Amino acid sequence: MQQPITIEICVGDVESAIAAEAGGADRVELCDNLAVGGTTPSAGTIAEAVRWLSIPVHVLIRPRAGDFVHGERELAVIRRDIEAARALGVAGVVLGLLDDRRRIASSQMAALIELARPLSVTFHRAIDAALDPLDALDRLIELGVDRVLSSAGRPSAIEGASMLRSMVDRAAGRIAIMAGGRVSAANVDNLIRTTGVREIHVGSAAARVAGCSDPVDQAFPPWHRTDARLVQAVVEAVRSRSGGSPG
Repeated sequence: MQQPITIEICVGDVESAIAAEAGGADRVELCDNLAVGGTTPSAGTIAEAVRWLSIPVHVLIRPRAGDFVHGERELAVIRRDIEAARALGVAGVVLGLLDDRRRIASSQMAALIELARPLSVTFHRAIDAALDPLDALDRLIELGVDRVLSSAGRPSAIEGASMLRSMVDRAAGRIAIMAGGRVSAANVDNLIRTTGVREIHVGSAAARVAGCSDPVDQAFPPWHRTDARLVQAVVEAVRSRSGGSPG
């Protein structure tokens, strides 16, 4: 029997996390600053998400926007954030480090993985910036990473479907390949069928623009908040073709 599909929703606040669970998500990735690709959320946000959700909360550990090459001071921040997230009761952390040659920063990653355990560890879309994604995947398997999030270096997972298929084949069950990047209810069936992934990551397709439309409040721009109905649409599109929930 084929493994059911796991649906992870990327969320930027506690209310969005609650909406993701209400819509039927299996897991959330909790972030801040989604407009720049995400950074580590506050301790308060993490604590309240863990408090209110019954599904696993995975927390992005990323000290800043930009590239994924980190010096000692930023590594110290990353270590403290991992320790804080673990103490607050999260189920997993999401991180990714490259060296200045665009290869996996293996020694740094090994130390961070050891620090994070027994939490689940996901290597995020830093792999899409790697010089050779398949070689990077091999290194992550050696390091014992649980899953990798990728669009295969393309703007969307659908555009990167061929490489994602190669990654799934290369992984051979040793690491989960989670497809992310403009995944929606409209394309998720084709994505799963084409790539063979068993985990998907959904962001903007599960969110609506929120905020005040009063011209007086234009100093406070709108933001995106996860909508339970949009999550449900993705869940239904997946479940209708995959035969049930992973539980």
